[in-house]
Amino acid sequence: MFFKILQNDRETKARNGLLKTKNGEIETPVFMPVGTSGTVKALTPKQLADSGAQIILCNTYHLYLRPGTEVMKKFKSLHNFMAWTKPILTDSGGFQIFSLKDNSKVNETGVIFKSHIDGKKIFLSPENVVDIQNILNSDIQMVLDYFKPQPSTRKEEEEALAITHNWAHRAREHFLESTHRKNAQFAIIQGGLFTDLRAESARILTEMNFEGYGIGGLSVGESKAEFERIISDLLPVMPEKKPRYLMGSGTPEDILLAVEMGVDMFDCVLPTRNARNGTLFTSRGKLVIKNEKYKYDTQPPDPGCSCYTCRYFSRAYLRHLFLSKEISSAILNTLHNLHYYLDFMSEIRYAIKQFKFGSFKENFLSLYKKGV
Repeated sequence: MFFKILQNDRETKARNGLLKTKNGEIETPVFMPVGTSGTVKALTPKQLADSGAQIILCNTYHLYLRPGTEVMKKFKSLHNFMAWTKPILTDSGGFQIFSLKDNSKVNETGVIFKSHIDGKKIFLSPENVVDIQNILNSDIQMVLDYFKPQPSTRKEEEEALAITHNWAHRAREHFLESTHRKNAQFAIIQGGLFTDLRAESARILTEMNFEGYGIGGLSVGESKAEFERIISDLLPVMPEKKPRYLMGSGTPEDILLAVEMGVDMFDCVLPTRNARNGTLFTSRGKLVIKNEKYKYDTQPPDPGCSCYTCRYFSRAYLRHLFLSKEISSAILNTLHNLHYYLDFMSEIRYAIKQFKFGSFKENFLSLYKKGV
């Protein structure tokens, strides 16, 4: 993998970069649609590519459970299995330790899960997570990590961080010994809401010389002020010449804040999950399509949007589909929301190239906060 910074904004730390993988180039800042189980819900791979997606995120834990590694071996890669020719990043399963905490047990060697599908016990270690991701043959592979929910004590965070660093070291050694060196491996910086622990984590993981670095353990219950503080304090101590990935945080406001501080990569379930729940993102904020006021509304969701949904369908029709529980509701809403996010990132990249990110952010937020 190769990463090059193409342009730095003059007034902020925002940057435009190019990340090269074996399955294609990615221009940053970039948003990765979430395809947890090898599919972005409600869309085909062609619709996803046509929307402008450069890379997607899939999840190692879920794919390990279903369809399983034997199926993946048959197809030789997740790309072949799902007919996606562009890059894929695979998360490690570390977030599932948090989200499925009642069904997981962590120790120094790894984590034991009780499968949410059939109750069967499975074991994930830093090493076999690398092995699974090698079978998936994902372009970017995240290491297995461990973090605590908020609020947590300093002692709890220190204990979790020690495990994260131990796992990262083992995962790095195993990855470098593997035969899939055309792929990249990213570490995940943890440390909760303690600035010094975050800085220590960045230092220790930087010494292991990963191809990129994720910021984990945020958007899991902390306040907005705490989120901003951690990002602001952490970015200056992260490697400048490596990709920086803010994991799981994805409101437009959060993306603008993080880009301004020098983050390159993002993922979040918000655009796809909100679409299925009937909430659409627009240039003037969120639009809840089920609301009565849209019953006779002939306007598209966002008059300034060029997506298929906005070119052909009214708010009234989309409201009808959602209330009727039609499958096409999820499809059309998801097409719009992902187009919105991917176009948003394209506008961010253009603003950085023009040295106008600050004014772009200000203008975007002034319109976005007005409301639909």
